[in-house]
Amino acid sequence: MPLSPAAGPDAQSVIDALVERVREAQFIAVAPLAITRWLTAEPVPFAERERGERAEVAMGKPWAGQLFDCAWMRFTAQLPAGSRAGSVDELVACIDVNGELCVVDRAGVPVRGLTNIKSTFDPVLGGPGKTLYRVPPEAIDASGRVELWADAGLNDLFGFVKDEGRVVLAELVRVREDVRQLYYDVETLRDFWVALPAGDERREPLGVELAAVADGWECVDDASVAAARTRLAEWFKNEDKPAMQVHAIGHAHLDLAWLWPIRETKRKGARTFASALYNFEKYPEYRFGCSQPQLFAWMKEREPELYSKIKDAVRAGRIEPQGTFWIEPDCSMPSGEAFVRQVLHGAKFFKDEFGVVPDYCWQPDVFGYHGQLPQILRKSGHRFFMTQKLSWNAVNRFGHQSFHWEGIDGTRLLTHMLPEETYNGPAAARSLLKIANEYVERDVSKHALMVYGIGDGGGGPDAEHLERLRRAPKLPGLPAVRQGTVTEFFEAWSRDADKFATWKGELYLERHQGTLTTQALVKRNNRKAEIGLRELEWAAYLATTRTGAVYPAEALDRLWKEVLLYQFHDILPGSSIKRVYDECNVRYVVILAELEALTAERYASLVDAGVHGEMTVFNSLSWARREWVRHEGAWCWADVTGLGAARLAVAKHAVPIAAERLLENEYLRVIFAQDGRIESMWDKRARREVLATGGAGNDFVIIADTGDAWDFENDLSKKDVCGYLRRAVESPVLRERVARVDGPSAEIAMTWTYGASTIRQTVRLLAGAKQVEFATEADWQEKAMMLRVRFPVAVTADEARYEIPFGHIRRTTRDETSVEKAQIEVAALQWVDLSQADYGVALYNDCKHGFRVKGNVIDMALLRSVPHPGAALIGKGDADDGESAGGDGKVYGDLGRHVFRYALRPHAGDADAAVLTAEARAFNTPLRVVAGGCALAGEKFAAAAIEVAAVKPAEDGRGWIWRLVNVTERVVETTFADAQAVECDLMENATGLAGGTLRFTPFEIKTLRGF
Repeated sequence: MPLSPAAGPDAQSVIDALVERVREAQFIAVAPLAITRWLTAEPVPFAERERGERAEVAMGKPWAGQLFDCAWMRFTAQLPAGSRAGSVDELVACIDVNGELCVVDRAGVPVRGLTNIKSTFDPVLGGPGKTLYRVPPEAIDASGRVELWADAGLNDLFGFVKDEGRVVLAELVRVREDVRQLYYDVETLRDFWVALPAGDERREPLGVELAAVADGWECVDDASVAAARTRLAEWFKNEDKPAMQVHAIGHAHLDLAWLWPIRETKRKGARTFASALYNFEKYPEYRFGCSQPQLFAWMKEREPELYSKIKDAVRAGRIEPQGTFWIEPDCSMPSGEAFVRQVLHGAKFFKDEFGVVPDYCWQPDVFGYHGQLPQILRKSGHRFFMTQKLSWNAVNRFGHQSFHWEGIDGTRLLTHMLPEETYNGPAAARSLLKIANEYVERDVSKHALMVYGIGDGGGGPDAEHLERLRRAPKLPGLPAVRQGTVTEFFEAWSRDADKFATWKGELYLERHQGTLTTQALVKRNNRKAEIGLRELEWAAYLATTRTGAVYPAEALDRLWKEVLLYQFHDILPGSSIKRVYDECNVRYVVILAELEALTAERYASLVDAGVHGEMTVFNSLSWARREWVRHEGAWCWADVTGLGAARLAVAKHAVPIAAERLLENEYLRVIFAQDGRIESMWDKRARREVLATGGAGNDFVIIADTGDAWDFENDLSKKDVCGYLRRAVESPVLRERVARVDGPSAEIAMTWTYGASTIRQTVRLLAGAKQVEFATEADWQEKAMMLRVRFPVAVTADEARYEIPFGHIRRTTRDETSVEKAQIEVAALQWVDLSQADYGVALYNDCKHGFRVKGNVIDMALLRSVPHPGAALIGKGDADDGESAGGDGKVYGDLGRHVFRYALRPHAGDADAAVLTAEARAFNTPLRVVAGGCALAGEKFAAAAIEVAAVKPAEDGRGWIWRLVNVTERVVETTFADAQAVECDLMENATGLAGGTLRFTPFEIKTLRGF
C-alpha cells in the first residue's frame, strides 16, 4: 500500500526513491567509452590536440595531477551490431571525468559543455552537473565506431579538484524518452510537494498521488510509464492561476576570474555558449541572456566559428546581450570615469557586433553600489537596473525589490531585485512558489523576473531547467511563466513604476566589507592605472592639438579595456585565488610602464629642449597647484595653473623644524609620543588641538583577523557582523626614530616591528603645508592579522563625508541602530572628512578604500592577511606579490611588501568638498617635470568646484570630449570658452549647445564635445 504523507519522513523517502528509480530507468546501456588523453599544463588548440603527454585512462582512475591541468580527450566506442537500429538522436554519451569538458565537432568547434556531477554548487539550487551529449550522426562511421573529442580541465565548476580527478562515467546509452518525460513529471511534483507548507490543502493529496505511483510503477513496462504519466497529468492542469506573471530567462553568471584564472574563464565561456546553442535545438521556447561584452570579445578572438553561431542566435532573438558594462565591475572602488568607460566600451561592442545596446544595467553579484550610479547610468542611456545582492544583507533585510533608486544628485533609476534572490535559479516549482509568496511588491506589480541556470562558474541552464519550466507553471496555484528577454520584462514591469517607492542614496551591502581592503596590491595598481590613463589622455590631447602628434588611440583602447577587466567584482575586491593576482599584478607592471612611456613621450614633444637648464612642470588637474616638487634629488617650487604648464623654480622658504619628537611649520606643530604615535597636533592658525583629549594619532593597531577574503569575523546566526571589533588590539613596537630637515621638508623617519613584520614610515611636514604626510613601507608577515591606522580627532559630528565616484556621500558616525551597527566598514576613494560647523579633519590616501568613522575616530584599514579562497593553491611566494604561502597549508593575502601614503589635513570650518577633492587629487597625482621650456595657460575654463575628469577624442572622431563634474552639493556656474561646444550624454550623443555659461546642479556630470 502507498504511504500517506502523514507518515512524514517515510513518505519523503518513498517519493525520493521513486524519483531515483525513474531517473535510473531513463537509460539503456549500449557500450563503454574508451578514453585517451593528451595532457598539458596549459590549454592547446584543437589542431595541436595530440601534442601533450599521451595516456589511456581507465574507469575510476585519475587523468591528471594538478589543479587546472588541461588535456584533449578522445572518447571512442564500437556500437554492437544490434544497437544500430533506431533513431540516432536517441544515442547519448554519458561522461563525467570529475572536471569540466568542452565537446567539439570534427572541426574543433565547441558544441557542448559538460561538468562533473560532484561539482561545487549550492545544493538548494540543484545539481550543477552536465553529463549528457547527444551523439551526432557524423561522429559514427560506417562500421559503427563512435569518436568524440573534448577539451578537458582538471577543475570543477568552482575551481576545485574532486575525487582526485577520477573518471566516474564514460558510456554510450540510449534514452527512453517516455521515461525521461515521466522523470521530469515526478521530479517537478516532488519539488512542489516538498516546498508546500504543512497544512496546505494541496500537500496531502499530492503526496498520496506520488506514493501511489511509486507503489504501482514498473520501469520495464511501457504501459506502466504511460499510465503513470496519465495519472500525474491531472496535476498539470492549473486552471486557477494567480495574476502574477513571472518572466524567465536562462543565464550563466560567469565570474571572469575567481576560484580560477582568467585563462580558464575563456574556456568556461566556450563551454557555456556551446551548451546554450546545444539546448536551443531541443527547446524552441528557450531564451538565454549573457552579460559582459568582454566575454563575447574573447569568443570572437578565440572561437570564431562558435562566435558566428552566437551572432546568428542574437539575430534570431535566442541570445540576449545583457549590459552594458564591459565587465561586471566592483561598484565601490573604481573611479567615476572608469564607470563611464565600462559603459562606453561595452555599449560600443554590442552596437558594433549585434546592432543593439541594452537600456538596462545588469549587476547581479556586486558587493554594494555607490550613490552616483543612477546618474551615470541614466546619462548613458539606461532606464533600468537589476541586481539581487542586497538579499545577502547580514542584519537588516532590504525593504524593496521593485523601486526607484535615487542617487546623490537626485537622479532616479528604476530598479528590480530578483524576488527569488538568486541569479542561479533552478526554475523549479519552489522557485515560482517563493516568487508568488515573497515578492515584496506583489501587491503593486504583477511582473517579476526569474533568472535561472548554473552560474558563478558558468555553464547555464540545461534540460532539467527547461523541462521544469514546461511543467511547474501548470501546477495548481503557481504563477504563469513567460520565457522571453529581460528587455520584454522591463517594458511590462515598468508600467507599474508610479506605484513603486523610492530609495535614496547608496545601496549598501551588509556583508563583504573586507573586500575594501583585501589584496592591497591590486587596489594600489588599479588606482595608479586609473591616474595614469587620465594623465596619458591629457598629455596626448596637448600633443595632438599643439604639435600634430599621432594620438595613441589603439594603445589607450587596449589599456583601458585591460584595466576595466581587472576591476571585475572578484578581482579588484581581492576575492580571487592567488594565481589571479600573480598574473594580473604582473600585467599591471607592464601597463604602468607603457602608460609612463607614452605619457613621457607626449610631454617631451611639448617642450623646447633647446632651452638649456630650464625645467617645465605640467599640471593635468583642474586646479592650480602651488607646491614643492622633488626632482632629481632637489626640492623645487611649482606654481602652475590648472591644466597648464610653467617653469619649475627655486624658491625661498621658511625652514620647518624637525626634532626627535617634533615637527613644526607655519601652520602645524606635531608632537610625537615616546612610542611613535602622535600625542598632539596643534593648529597654530585656529589655535586649537586637532586630536581628541587622551587620544593618540597615527595609531597603528593590529587585530586578529579570522575572516576570509570577503568578511571580517562574524556570527551571522546571531546577526553579528563585527566580532573583530571586540578583540583586543595590539601595537607594533618603535625601534628607531630619526629626525632631519631636508630643504623645505621636516621629517621624522620611524621603524616599528611586530612579530616578523616591519613598518617603516617617514612623517613629513613641508614648509607652508597644511597637512602632515605619512609615507609608509610595510613588510607584512603576520598571518590572519589586520593592520589599521586610527586618528581620534577633536571633532563631534553625526555624519562624516566620503568621496565616492564623481562626488561624495554623507554617512552616519553613530553606532546605535541595527542599520548603523551593520555599517562596520564603508568605502571611499581618495578622501574622508569629519567636520563640525567650525572645524574638521580630512584624511587623504593614495590606494586605500576601507574606512570606519564612528564617534570621533577616523579609522582606515591598511592590510588584511586572511586565507583566500582556494587555500590549497600554494605556489612559490614572492615577497613583493602581495600574497604568500603561509607554511600551514593555506595561502594568506597581503603577506609581503607594501607601499602606501596618507595625509591628515585639519581645516577651519566644514571644508568645501572642492578643496578636499583638489588636495586629494594633488596628493595622488604627481606633477610632471620635463626638461625644456614651455608655457601653457589653463585650458577652456576654470572653476574651483568643477573637476575635469577626462579629456578624450570623441568616439566618432569629431572633436574632443570634456567630462566635467561638480564635486560639491551646491549649484555652480562657470564658463566654457569653446562657443561651438555641444553638450552630450555620457554616450556622446548631443543634447544641446554648451558654449558660454554652464550651470551645474549639485553633483552633476556634464559631457561637452569641443572642437
